[in-house]
Amino acid sequence: MNFNDNSLYNCLVNRDGERYSLFDLAIWKNGLAFKNINFSDCGVPVIKIAELNNGIGGTTAYTNQSFQEDVHLHKGDLLFSWSGNPDTSIDIFRFQLNEGWLNQHIFKVTPNEKLIDKDYFYFLMKFLKPIFTKIAKNKQTTGLGHVTIGDIKQLNVVIPDMMNQRQIVSVLKPIDDKITLNNAINCNLAEQICALYTRLRKEKIWSICPIGQIAEKVAMGPFGSNIKVETFVDTGVPIISGNHLRSFLLEDSTYNFITEEHAAKLQNSIVFAKDIIFTHAGNIGQVAMIPDNCEYSKYVLSQRQFYLRCNTSLVLPEWVLMFFHSREGQHELLSFANQTGVPSIAQPASNLKKIEIPLPPIDTQREWLEIVSPMFSVIQQNKRTIQKLSSLRDTLLPKLMSGEIDVSKVEL
Repeated sequence: MNFNDNSLYNCLVNRDGERYSLFDLAIWKNGLAFKNINFSDCGVPVIKIAELNNGIGGTTAYTNQSFQEDVHLHKGDLLFSWSGNPDTSIDIFRFQLNEGWLNQHIFKVTPNEKLIDKDYFYFLMKFLKPIFTKIAKNKQTTGLGHVTIGDIKQLNVVIPDMMNQRQIVSVLKPIDDKITLNNAINCNLAEQICALYTRLRKEKIWSICPIGQIAEKVAMGPFGSNIKVETFVDTGVPIISGNHLRSFLLEDSTYNFITEEHAAKLQNSIVFAKDIIFTHAGNIGQVAMIPDNCEYSKYVLSQRQFYLRCNTSLVLPEWVLMFFHSREGQHELLSFANQTGVPSIAQPASNLKKIEIPLPPIDTQREWLEIVSPMFSVIQQNKRTIQKLSSLRDTLLPKLMSGEIDVSKVEL
């Protein structure tokens, strides 16, 4: 078979094994283009890239209809999101829910287990993520990129024998399993926090107040051009990106930095603990709060973000955060979004101020926070453990996959 010798598509050729097109190692099934007529208020969730990145949330759509079995998802299925922001959306995922229906722009990938171990295939795709990112960026338009079936057919890899595959999996999978467990614990805690918010929300008819009346400040990220890569430094003030807003507490993840002097010129975009960050273009609907015990004393927003600073004598940031993670809050936020082109919220700062939020008395909010605060703390601790484990996995991954490390000599 003739393979593409382009260095971008020619991977893992310096180790022992047999060379394959990535396409021939699995069955690749794209999802369906669902329409509004398919959706209902309950049922089985429709899995879009937003669900893969952020989990089930206020923007998740559901359906009671049935479709062909090859787009019916079950726990453990491998999913490859092939379109979106090259840095944050294109990746391989293990499906963690019991059931779902697959939306377009995601492949359900079923490895040929006569050729490749399923878990090894998952780690292979993780290893190839930087290549997928480069391919997508080469085709990027209006912030979005994609990896096509044509690219997957051209991309070729060297696959070791099954024994070697399983040895590599035996090193990486325990780390990945612990990451999965901590994520599952966090999802369960998040559901409990949401349930306690919903119960208090429905307890009685509370007063309704526009965000503008309970906000100390609402402001945008840097106007115009985004912060330039050439201004990044090794340490300084961290820049918040979409990667840090994947759940309702800011992710302690890898940051780019700018100098204190540069940050001083962006004072209107500097944020602190308890500020609530929103994305207004691209993955709109992302909302996260900077927790009390955050890694840095301050952060700077990137271009597609805006933030809310609450007047804490009137409203607790955690209460506002959970409102915007509820279906009601997401609906209000997304009601200002355009319906064509790259998703974006028109005049985000001024429109946010118009949104009305249910407002229990501050003492009632504090009683609720006293119950859920330990849950927030455990979530944050688990996030930090996940970050350390992810760093360990991502350090070992390329060395094991390329054969640089002899897997039989690895000790954990």
